Amino acid sequence: MNPSLLVELFTEELPPKALKHLGEAFGLRLQDGLIRAQLKDHDVRGTQIFATPRRLAVLIKHVRPKAADRTESKKLMPSKVAFGADGKPSAALAKRLEKEGATVAQIERRVEGDAEYAFLTQTIPGLTLAAGLQLALEEAIAKLPIPKVMSYQLADGATTVQFVRPAHGLVALYGGDIVDVSVLGLKAGRTTHGHRFQGVKDIPVDAADAYEEALAAHGQVIPSFDSRRTETERLLRAQAATLGASLGPEDDVAPLLDEVTALVEQPSVYVGEFEREFLAVPQECLILTMRQNQKYFPLFGAAGKLTNKFLIVSNMRLDDSKNIVEGNQRVVGPRLEDARFFYNQDRKQRLEERVPQLARVVYHNKLGSQLERVERVQLLAGKIAREIGADPVLAERAAWLAKADLVTGMVGEFPQLQGIMGRYYALADGEDARVADAVEQHYCPRHAGDVLPDNSAAIALALADKLESVVGLFSIGQIPTGDKDPYGLRRATLGCIRILIEKKIHVEWRTLLDAACTICQNQLDSNQVVSLYSFWTERLRNLLTDLGHPIRRVDAALGGNPWRLDLIIDRIEAVKAFEALPEAQSLSAANKRIKNILAKVDYRGILDPNPGVEKEPAEKKLFEALLDLGVTVDKQLAQKQDQQSLTQALVTLATIRELVDRFFEEVLVMAEDKKKRENRIEMLGKLSALMNRVADISLLSA
Repeated sequence: MNPSLLVELFTEELPPKALKHLGEAFGLRLQDGLIRAQLKDHDVRGTQIFATPRRLAVLIKHVRPKAADRTESKKLMPSKVAFGADGKPSAALAKRLEKEGATVAQIERRVEGDAEYAFLTQTIPGLTLAAGLQLALEEAIAKLPIPKVMSYQLADGATTVQFVRPAHGLVALYGGDIVDVSVLGLKAGRTTHGHRFQGVKDIPVDAADAYEEALAAHGQVIPSFDSRRTETERLLRAQAATLGASLGPEDDVAPLLDEVTALVEQPSVYVGEFEREFLAVPQECLILTMRQNQKYFPLFGAAGKLTNKFLIVSNMRLDDSKNIVEGNQRVVGPRLEDARFFYNQDRKQRLEERVPQLARVVYHNKLGSQLERVERVQLLAGKIAREIGADPVLAERAAWLAKADLVTGMVGEFPQLQGIMGRYYALADGEDARVADAVEQHYCPRHAGDVLPDNSAAIALALADKLESVVGLFSIGQIPTGDKDPYGLRRATLGCIRILIEKKIHVEWRTLLDAACTICQNQLDSNQVVSLYSFWTERLRNLLTDLGHPIRRVDAALGGNPWRLDLIIDRIEAVKAFEALPEAQSLSAANKRIKNILAKVDYRGILDPNPGVEKEPAEKKLFEALLDLGVTVDKQLAQKQDQQSLTQALVTLATIRELVDRFFEEVLVMAEDKKKRENRIEMLGKLSALMNRVADISLLSA
């Protein structure tokens, strides 16, 4: 079995937020380069990627010392050009052989098609490990996803190289042997380096497979990012449990855990605390200050309430941590004092008094200021509130105050707190609690899977805020293209759709879009309206398929133009129940046939325009059944539109299958007699409309 290959690039401190990604890219690109050089099989099991604040490294198992030789055959020229009449090589062939570094003995004459050609067959030596690794290393470094490249001079004072941070060491070991490669002015050796303060400075690595153990034993370094993250999390959770506290929601803990893992080589966790009086400040401010500025882990007690203790992840493992803890406590105090200052200063002015200041904040140079936007959103929120049965006074008041916290000191310092601080300030001003909640919740959902607004005024405002944004930006041509969506219009549209579906809002979405289009400052032209509706429908389609519904059912449900999104899941479930019926496939195929016929003729939607015209027996029976079914389905859908009634309507429609089949067997739709033809076309049109009341079942046809 072939030995392992170790490559390590030792650097100055790497950017922590990019470290994990840089480590993976470096290791995987090196591995791919060796595979392309045929120095390693595609089986990549056992490859280990390492990344610490000062190194990128990879251990690749089962690497060949040399790639296998390969035979290559190349067509040079027709034989009649390569050889003279006497069979001797021509001057043209001799010149080509000289260029290829080959001899006549390597020439083979083969017939290809109708002619004979001269082929050069050569054995190409496989790359040595040193040559293949050199190429792979240069390519991996050149293509590394570096956030910001740094240029620096080498020790010779003349050569300038570029990398994410200055590199100071290169290790390349194949088994126990050094591989002769170089990069960034560094020649490969076997010496790595331990923890900056608590490990052996220079550590000779005996063999590639001994790398991780040598760093752990002598360098006080855990080189694997994943292993170091696991150990950091274990220490954090153990310390929190000892204190009877928690670290808070996992979604908040995970990003910070990744970042601190990239800041330490061997983690230790210590407990710090701050003065209890700071807890009078909204806890979101304190939490953000500790996490964002200091990389601390706040601790929470019962019901998620912030305590005055926090955890410090340190790169120093000490028996006496007093200096570390006290130093961090001295640092966090002024940070929390800043937060308290902003909070106290902001409360000296009421939110409603700040609203006029939004006139100085540009929303978009073609859509005006934030104040102008607030006026549009307020008008739209009132309209939507009336549509959904919410209190328009509360919705409009919340809309008026919703953006006022953008001009507060706290949100200026921490933009992530917009809405959150608005709620605190609204409550401090004595606003209705429902208004205050709506001020915070109108941003929801902020991302996929986020919570939705939970009171009717907040729902009306959240819809208004998002719809105004989408419609307004569409009106000035800011339509998302490809993967570019700088204004988050996809997210805003999905947020509206989720609210309408999950909150069971009994209003047609086209009503909301039309209201937004009417209120929008720049009116949309007909093409923009079509684009807007298509954009909305595509987001809805993607959301439903992401939820696990088969695409054919989604398309069938959407084919029925379901403006009420609170019923869309029920429609899809009704389609599912219809598919299980024995009549389903036949009816779907018949409906598809009907749509194809109607697409080629002038269908006016008039049932039986020529009542005196004699009907064929099969035609007459279908006509009578159609009238009866129409009445029945109308009653079923008029009472209560839910999954049960929608399914019942489709089941009722399935009873007409035999009559439809018989009609197509016995009746010629496109009869020569114009009046008969018109009657049959109009009847099929009504039949198609009735069958598609719940869903476009033609799309279920195989």
